[in-house]
Amino acid sequence: MDLEHLRKELSAIDRRLVELIAERQKVVGEIGRNKRASGAGTRDYKREKQVLDLGRAQAEELGVDADLVENLLQLLIRTSLQSQERERVVAEGKGDGRKALVIGGAGKMGRWFADFFMSQGFVTTIADTAIEDGPQRYRSWTDAGVDFDVIVVAAPLAVSGRILAQLAVLKPRGLVFDIGSLKSPLLDGLNELRAAGCRVTSLHPMFGPETRLLSGRHLIFCDVGDAAATADARELFAPTMVEQLDMGLEDHDRLIAYVLGLSHALNIAFFTALAESGEAAPRLARMSSTTFDSQLLVSNAVAGDNPHLYFEIQNLNRFGRGPLDALCDAAQRIRDTVVAGDEEAFVALMEKGRDYLATRG
Repeated sequence: MDLEHLRKELSAIDRRLVELIAERQKVVGEIGRNKRASGAGTRDYKREKQVLDLGRAQAEELGVDADLVENLLQLLIRTSLQSQERERVVAEGKGDGRKALVIGGAGKMGRWFADFFMSQGFVTTIADTAIEDGPQRYRSWTDAGVDFDVIVVAAPLAVSGRILAQLAVLKPRGLVFDIGSLKSPLLDGLNELRAAGCRVTSLHPMFGPETRLLSGRHLIFCDVGDAAATADARELFAPTMVEQLDMGLEDHDRLIAYVLGLSHALNIAFFTALAESGEAAPRLARMSSTTFDSQLLVSNAVAGDNPHLYFEIQNLNRFGRGPLDALCDAAQRIRDTVVAGDEEAFVALMEKGRDYLATRG
């Protein structure tokens, strides 16, 4: 066969693959409806393992790369779960015509929450200084009023603190919660809302705005003294597969100083060192290693995010200085052991880190 004929044959095979995927998605939809009718959970890890194991066995039998088949099946499973979760959220939506206001709704996470509420059947209003007034759209949130069943504050941290305090004066009847990455800058406003008798709680989504599947993701709930409000907020996410975590306000910021503050700082230091090294990025890319590529992938995501938010996470957390000092100290100790030629100390650092990481489970 000539090259053109082979390419046509390959295109025909690709079309059959796409048709099979479409057929598979129809069955996935039926499975999702069956699960909802029977009350079964969306995700079944045992069944997923069976599918992957069978796929690998069939690949080996046919002389196909088993890793390729497993990766393909994992992608299909993930896509199926996305569809089932989205359909469950719509089917079990808590909105039923109720009203939601997302302050900061034109921002990345604000848009995510606005879309989430709309998918649940809420009549969703967006307030953001970046938009013009229109149907369910306000440049100033005060023009939207506070007559909503749910109000989400998704503005920058410093601004969110002021908005929460203003809401306390207006005393909205509905559930109010923020989605701040830190709680220290919001404490006064949250406490004022609680003192005013408002239904208030505090959330922190540990996922980004690009997230389409909540399985394996975490959503932190920080009770600010109103257990019923926190329970109502948790119920909004009951149709999803997100892992709900309860955390005290003080514990939250202390742990976030490591989970976000330290990891952000490490990646900023990494790409800053590269940017100021004088080495051309294309040249480094040609000779990069697995470790370098992995680190570069994470650093690229950090570099492309909102620098103002990242500064707030570093600057406004009263627990933030400790992890930064620890990072500087660790870097200095590594440098000292290398300069001194102290291999034993260097090995000890790596072994200590390996032992610690092993406890993560």
